[in-house]
Amino acid sequence: MTTINATARASDRLEALGLELPALGFGASPYFVNHRAVDSAIHISGQLPYRDGELMGQGVVGRDVDVPTARELARQTALNALAIAADAVGDLDRVRIVQMLVFVASTPDLGEQSRVADAASELLVEVLGENGRHARTAIGVAGLPRNSPVEIQMICTAVQHEETP
Repeated sequence: MTTINATARASDRLEALGLELPALGFGASPYFVNHRAVDSAIHISGQLPYRDGELMGQGVVGRDVDVPTARELARQTALNALAIAADAVGDLDRVRIVQMLVFVASTPDLGEQSRVADAASELLVEVLGENGRHARTAIGVAGLPRNSPVEIQMICTAVQHEETP
């Protein structure tokens, strides 16, 4: 985990990590939306590890994909979900992650779904600080859309900016 200035803006932390939020539109569907607000909660649809419009990997973790690769895929997937969250609340600095569900297509005996999910959790805390800490579930599944090794769903809220006099 990279040490990032805790008082820096989330966008500055993201840049310090050498990352930028991807453009929206990846994985678009005519049947569902990327996010839906219900009261103060914003539900982010399940996201896959797309980068520049391409799915970064396919297969089952523990058979076709090793855990370090799955961790990188989870990190990219979290970045994609973060882009949608920032769009939903209007500013990356206003995003607070409430819950994250990480689905890992894995062999029945893998047992390292949590380790794969840790990479996504680490990214959220590195970028958002305390607002990135969240409740989380990591689940091993038999298969995911497009034969993706990882899918992430999130719930977030918007943090109100404090006014400075």
